Amino acid sequence: MDLQLYNTLSRTKDVFKPMDAKNVSMYVCGPTVYDYAHIGNARPIIVFDVLFRMLRHKYGADHVKYVRNITDVDDKINARAAREGISIQDVTKRTIEQFHKDISALGVLPPTVEPRATEHIEEMKAMIEQLVESGHAYSADDHVLFSVSSMPDYGKLSNRTVEEMEAGARVEVADYKRDAMDFVLWKPSGEGEPGWSSPCGIAADGRPGWHIECSAMAEKHLGDVFDIHGGGVDLVFPHHENEIAQSRCAHGSKVMANVWMHNGFLQVEGEKMSKSLGNFITIHELLKDWPGEVLRFNMLKTHYRQPIDWTLKGLEEAHKVLRDFYKIGHSHSGEGEAHGEIVEALYDDLNTPWVRAILSKLKKENNPGAIKGSLKLMGFSVDPAMLEADASVSAGVADKVAPLIDARLKARADKNWAEADRIRDELVEMGITIKDGKNPDSGEMETTWEMKR
Repeated sequence: MDLQLYNTLSRTKDVFKPMDAKNVSMYVCGPTVYDYAHIGNARPIIVFDVLFRMLRHKYGADHVKYVRNITDVDDKINARAAREGISIQDVTKRTIEQFHKDISALGVLPPTVEPRATEHIEEMKAMIEQLVESGHAYSADDHVLFSVSSMPDYGKLSNRTVEEMEAGARVEVADYKRDAMDFVLWKPSGEGEPGWSSPCGIAADGRPGWHIECSAMAEKHLGDVFDIHGGGVDLVFPHHENEIAQSRCAHGSKVMANVWMHNGFLQVEGEKMSKSLGNFITIHELLKDWPGEVLRFNMLKTHYRQPIDWTLKGLEEAHKVLRDFYKIGHSHSGEGEAHGEIVEALYDDLNTPWVRAILSKLKKENNPGAIKGSLKLMGFSVDPAMLEADASVSAGVADKVAPLIDARLKARADKNWAEADRIRDELVEMGITIKDGKNPDSGEMETTWEMKR
């Protein structure tokens, strides 16, 4: 059975053919460690964990190398350390531990290699010097910048011209740039910021730009060219476009990776997730009220390339459906075997919505072995106890919230605004965020709620 993957670079879904079936290689951009990972960060973690499992299923666990990096040098990390009055090392150590704990609850396998940017500074400097020597980069005012005009097909991944990218990007204006689109490979370190001896004869200590980090780490662990590069669609430009430019020009290769894969955006309750809207949700917060396997299942209800709307209703439905599957699958005494149709769906560019439909069919057929084996292939424990402990917490909260919501709706109908506001404040104290709006089907006013603890 062939594994087919959609390639952002070619814009086609093709049969995946690794360069070496005994050494399949994949690189995925990991977190910048300055704060708890949010639910949007969880999407590529889960999606590419499923792909990792499918590659292992097809080629053997010992023949797949998965590299997912950690960015531990960044302006956001510096700002967090300064704000809290602690060292940068303390921020990154704490955040990495939090990240590992949270994603472990999502049922993801550890990558084969998890390189950190600060451990690959020398590799970055060596690549930067290669780019300068070959005429693809230049030094100016203690910076080193990549010369975009030196690469004729820059923009091929995002399928945009340089003019379109410049118009749509927030380009940093600087006197030392030869061209507005040129991007930083190395920059000087300010007082109190981490710094290393600079490349290209620059006297001042400095630190790498974001893009060069992934190029250097991918080269170190996977070579000049590798099979698959993944990440969120928000990374296509500028991050992945710039990775390609750096790596191809440093190595003189036609590609950096043969297949580029990107998961779609995530929004919350129909809106873009942002702190200003009050709908910025971390994995850590969600795990207080929902089992990690429910979060994983809910994430996979939508095809990875499509946008996903993360809603409370979706979580509740995912919990109910997964609990039913677990009860049936758990009744099978053995390990079970993944159903052929489910393997076929996963081999078809990770078609997880199709998988859910097949699981529902297997439930009707009362096929516990196939349900158990299929879920395990996708990274689920099939242990009902993993769902029940936290579910009781959520159910208990819902039992308290529902009558308060009803009472507030009645107060609003009676124009008793003081009572409605009092109930709203009580809900806020419980950690509940409420949202009033029209039901799209009935047109009637309704109130939805979400727990933000």
